[in-house]
Amino acid sequence: MRLLMILLSLSTVSITWAANLGDPRDLTFTATVDGTTQNYVEMLPEHFDAAREHHALIALHGHGSDRWQYVRDPRDECRGVRDVAAEYEMIFLSPDYRATTSWMGPKAEADVVQIIAEVKKRHQIGKVFLAGGSMGGSSVLTFAALHPDLIAGVSSQNGTANHLEYENFQEAIAASFGGTKAEIPEEYKKRSAEYWPEKFTMPLALTVGGQDALVPPQSVLRLAHILEKLNRRVLLICRENGGHSTDYADTTEALEFVLRNALRLPAQ
Repeated sequence: MRLLMILLSLSTVSITWAANLGDPRDLTFTATVDGTTQNYVEMLPEHFDAAREHHALIALHGHGSDRWQYVRDPRDECRGVRDVAAEYEMIFLSPDYRATTSWMGPKAEADVVQIIAEVKKRHQIGKVFLAGGSMGGSSVLTFAALHPDLIAGVSSQNGTANHLEYENFQEAIAASFGGTKAEIPEEYKKRSAEYWPEKFTMPLALTVGGQDALVPPQSVLRLAHILEKLNRRVLLICRENGGHSTDYADTTEALEFVLRNALRLPAQ
């Protein structure tokens, strides 16, 4: 499929959906990787039926936040993901994945793998999808590149696909990855989605702002164009004058593109 690149104005399109998700359950587990107690939030769809299969959506929060961001925050990226999950009657999961400064280092990665396995034991899970913004947008790309067998589709908002070139939040990233990029460049390359385009066999949606200085878009743009050449199912929404945010309309369009393609649903 040809790359869909949408260069739009910053005007907001109004979309209204009822976020019919159940009350959040704050769940704990003992992390296999280091024995610590970790958390994630689960919300079941309004019409949850334990006897039938539901797809799962894992939402990864941004730098400085935790598992409650995608559950409670009214910002467009979070509200849009919640609303789409409700519309598709998905099980909604929001993990700490080592909380405020995660950046999907090895321990955070192990936690998400463990959460997926745990949820599949408790529920009848169909496909598992990822969504996230900023640090979370970077982390969903990292996780999908590392575990493409676990993930059916990815929606990334304002993330980076190249940790070797990314320069912000380096203290936090070094703590998460286990060293600086000068000390362990192979770990930074391993967690940089741009180097592993062959792993992205699942539908992928990417939203970026052309003027984003916090997480510059260039690596994501390059990844999108590589995937175009590989004829992958990819949607790129690039707001040339946009900054470090994605509005509600673009958030929902991106995630719905992923779900429709992965679930083979007709275009709306």
